[in-house]
Amino acid sequence: MKDESRREFLRNTLTSGIALGFAPAILSAQSNQPRPPQSATIVDPYAVVDPELVPALKLLPTLKLNNETLPLVRRQELAPPLLPPPAPQPVERHIPGPAGAPDLRLIIVDPASGGKARPALLHTHGGGYVARSAALAMDFLQRVAQTCNCVVVSVDYRLAPETRFPGSLEDNYTGLRWLYNNADALGVDRKRIAVGGESAGGGHAAALAILARDRKEIPIAFQLLIYPMLDDRTGSSRPVPPHIGTFVWTAESNVFGWTSLLGVPAGSPRVPAGSVPARVENLAGLPPAFIVVGAIDLFVEEDTEYARRLIAAGVPTELHIVPGAYHAYDLLVPKAEVTGRFTEYWTTALRRALGNI
Repeated sequence: MKDESRREFLRNTLTSGIALGFAPAILSAQSNQPRPPQSATIVDPYAVVDPELVPALKLLPTLKLNNETLPLVRRQELAPPLLPPPAPQPVERHIPGPAGAPDLRLIIVDPASGGKARPALLHTHGGGYVARSAALAMDFLQRVAQTCNCVVVSVDYRLAPETRFPGSLEDNYTGLRWLYNNADALGVDRKRIAVGGESAGGGHAAALAILARDRKEIPIAFQLLIYPMLDDRTGSSRPVPPHIGTFVWTAESNVFGWTSLLGVPAGSPRVPAGSVPARVENLAGLPPAFIVVGAIDLFVEEDTEYARRLIAAGVPTELHIVPGAYHAYDLLVPKAEVTGRFTEYWTTALRRALGNI
């Protein structure tokens, strides 16, 4: 790739939220060299990556996420440009937060203002539980609203480590309750509300579905879990194969994210009840679920196991594992053939679950 093309790539991807929005200013100056292989069977780590996804990956700097770099990460986050009309335009709304907490910001994207009895998605953004915001995902929210013909409400929940569990979960529940209580004004069908998110947002959505089930106040129709972050034990008390989680989101970053949220070290024998979806013993009675994850994503094993447990609990569940795909590859290589299939998987599942097919 020419130098000019390389600069354009970095400007259009890293500053727009690739690798969960962590900015290049706090990344290693070295190229994204993978962890040294721990097994003689993995000579070339790139050999397990879909060939179409390799060139972009080699340009991505290595993430060094910790308490020292986190403030810089947040300061350097930049939002991608909005999709222009006729794409639906986001609207910002502030509502009272949970008891004792500050007001909560919501981002609302309505594909057809004035509509009635439409489905809705309560979205929770990614960012490893410690970064990003709803405002940084507006172009994604626009695409969801337009493609799936549903009202989208994204919650700007409080981040760890400043706010430990259950602060962010209560923020997300507050956003869900506001959507449910204001369904008539929003033109939303209360029986067709889904929750969903990507990465840490998928973990938040899974935890929110569990909380809504337990509180029995708000029915959830569906949970859309895009490479969700579900288990603090991954990469801490549970090692992963050497070719898993090598790129973009590593075991080291995972430990930092979970420790920041939980207030105890990731992989501890005990964690706060309801904080880790994969540790919740009873999954019965949850809404139907869709899970998609790359085969070399750090989360592939925990996501597969969560899908297995949902099925065993009688929850209708669809699971897709994308060969050769690392974490957030769809953001890094949006025009790849494998990304097109990935997008078709989850958009079709959401439309079908919400009755829009």
